Amino acid sequence: MATTLFSPEQIAALSAPLDRAKVQTRSQAGRSLAYLEGWQAIAEANRIFGFDGWQRETIAVQCVSERERTLGSSSRAGWGVTYTARVRIRVGDVIREGSGAGHGIDADLGQAHESALKEAETDAMKRALMTFGNPFGLALYDKQQREVTSSTAPTPARHVPAPQLNSAAAEPTAEVGLEPLDPATVQRVLATVRGLPRPALEGFTKAFRKRFQVPPDAPSIADRICQRRHHDWIEAFLVSHRSVHPAGQRQALAA
Repeated sequence: MATTLFSPEQIAALSAPLDRAKVQTRSQAGRSLAYLEGWQAIAEANRIFGFDGWQRETIAVQCVSERERTLGSSSRAGWGVTYTARVRIRVGDVIREGSGAGHGIDADLGQAHESALKEAETDAMKRALMTFGNPFGLALYDKQQREVTSSTAPTPARHVPAPQLNSAAAEPTAEVGLEPLDPATVQRVLATVRGLPRPALEGFTKAFRKRFQVPPDAPSIADRICQRRHHDWIEAFLVSHRSVHPAGQRQALAA
């Protein structure tokens, strides 16, 4: 029977506690719910398994509800849509599956369907990845969250260099993700983003502004894409939107 043996570095990363800084919270049914965002789960999979070391496949999707409803305090006419999805994650010979649901509310029926479908696929993907370990949110299923830490120390990378036994003192390291991008990489990223279809570009811009707290009066986000964390987040965003906006994948974000 074929098996996949993870490297010691990968096992260490999968076994490590979840960094609380990566956890988001929202109010649901009168209680606070802790969760990981979809882009964060994708970024962790890329970091631990490698950009070419895992696959995601949506194996089932179904619209289970579509109804007219009013929107907001103005009671505008709109739609409420719900999808369920099942996603398969493959890492070598290891296969995990997860199910999820998504809800879309919009004045435009097509937009409501799109939002619900993407949310269902992302939810199912996170549930499948969760079975691999704490970095994907497994620790959040423990009500006491004993494997969630507030440490700011960087989590183990996929490839760990050999220790320098003869070094007199360790060199200070820069905070993970704040390394500046070289001009050529910035131009490649901008070219990829500008090649997105208009709806996808608008969604990307809105999500980027929210994620990196770009001031509302800033006319453009182009000059904000300058660090490694921006590059990694954009790559994760494009991967998560591939099934909906395949044209946005025409160019790779080469590091």
